[in-house]
Amino acid sequence: MKINILFTLLSFLFSLGLGAQDEVNSDFYNVNTLQDINITFAQENWEELLDSLRYNGNGLLLSKVEINGQTYENVGVRYRGSKSFRPGSKRNALHLKLNYINKSQSIQGYKTIKLSNALRDPSMIREVLSYEIARNYMPAPKANYANVKVNGEIYGLFVNVEAISDRFLNNQFGSSENAFFKINQNAGDDTPSGCRNKIYGSLEYEDDASCYLNNFEMISDEGWDDLIELTRILNEQPNEIEKVLNVDRTLWMLAFNNVLVNLSSYTGQNSVNYYLYRDDSGQFSPIVWDLNLSFGSLKNTGVGSDLKLRQLQNLDPLLHIDNPTKPLIHNLLKVEDYKKIYLSHLRTIVKDHFKNGSYEKKARAYQDLIREDFGKDPGQRYKASDLAVSLTKTIGKRSKIPGIIELMEKRTNYLYKHSKLKVLPPEISEVQVMGRAKFSSEKVNAFKVTAKVDRFPKKVKLMYRLGSNDIFKSISMMDDGKNNDGEPKDGIFGATVNPLNGESSIQYYIIAENATLIEYSPTNYMWDVHSATLEALNK
Repeated sequence: MKINILFTLLSFLFSLGLGAQDEVNSDFYNVNTLQDINITFAQENWEELLDSLRYNGNGLLLSKVEINGQTYENVGVRYRGSKSFRPGSKRNALHLKLNYINKSQSIQGYKTIKLSNALRDPSMIREVLSYEIARNYMPAPKANYANVKVNGEIYGLFVNVEAISDRFLNNQFGSSENAFFKINQNAGDDTPSGCRNKIYGSLEYEDDASCYLNNFEMISDEGWDDLIELTRILNEQPNEIEKVLNVDRTLWMLAFNNVLVNLSSYTGQNSVNYYLYRDDSGQFSPIVWDLNLSFGSLKNTGVGSDLKLRQLQNLDPLLHIDNPTKPLIHNLLKVEDYKKIYLSHLRTIVKDHFKNGSYEKKARAYQDLIREDFGKDPGQRYKASDLAVSLTKTIGKRSKIPGIIELMEKRTNYLYKHSKLKVLPPEISEVQVMGRAKFSSEKVNAFKVTAKVDRFPKKVKLMYRLGSNDIFKSISMMDDGKNNDGEPKDGIFGATVNPLNGESSIQYYIIAENATLIEYSPTNYMWDVHSATLEALNK
């Protein structure tokens, strides 16, 4: 009987595990699966029609689309990308609008499909790997691969990137109705008189509101005043910047761009390839986009000529700190606290993904997944032999696209030995909230948080909120023997948060800084925080 019960229990648990795994694998953007997308146009000259539509705006050509065996009628299709589009090309990137006619039509709730042709990426993994790294620290799209056919013939292997849509915004920010902008990559073609020429999304402040129309595309119904106010405060009152900008997420983006040598971005020549969304708190957050040129595929920082491989490997972690035309970098990093946070984020990305070699394992696994289909792609600009060496060798005589390992192995060593990064950050441990004393009848009615902090901390802060939708507030944690922290100078820091309106729970994380760097607990505080309830503390 016991054996039968145990067998039944194990079978039940195993079935739960399989069910969970099946659910993960069925995700349209699961990186370990290849999607099959078959597009059927009624017109034989569909290529000419798509070329014409792309030249004349963003019109869509009606089609029938089959995705992994499921048929979707009346789907709108067009070529996408202002820079990658080539008339007559056999491998232009595609935009599929599933709800073009049927507004409720979607795949797993995704109504738009973005298919990237991985321009100037012989490895074919820059976007997928870069987005995966970015998602650890900031809102960023998911991405995997798709085999695409058009009218029964192979069109090619593409990168399938999640659209920055209402669904994405609701999932990441809890709303999608606020000010929402995309950088105009064609800025400068029609710059109004009196406006700075070709500043793209640099966020320099301009008095004339019409100057912004050329640099940004507003996706929301309104929001120009919000964007102009962001640039004004960033440039004229940077000490007030946290009222209008999520500084921490911005510093994560800047650190990400620098580590991955992602210069087709704010950090590079033209300050492009990111979105801006204003959340319900009134803060804008940047969202990275178009990462096919990351890992040094684009080599220009906006100062001088294209960088050589060694210069890319040794790219200054404080690039643009003295450049006022990059105010997100110049104005934020001249604030010492923000610079510490930025450098700590940079060090964290290097440690989490490059020092331990995990990026290489993932890169090789992705290439193993797509290798066969890459070789069958009739429009692919690179050869199978290029893919085979694209991680370790530079490809191309003119474009000279560096191998990802060739670039990042030496870049990792350079950053880890850099004077700004080689010092260890503080170490936070033994984090807890004090509960009711054993055998005591006195109830706990406040949250008394303590933590042990080593490696010469200069400042320790408790970031907390008493409501799950509130903005985190800050309070200092002290090691003075007066804040439930034990003896003075014993390395135990404490702080007390008193609920003022009957709150019964707390969410919190801890920030500790020494002379050079900053550490967090939990380390993934962006997505997960410590928590406690008065009910549990009083048990």
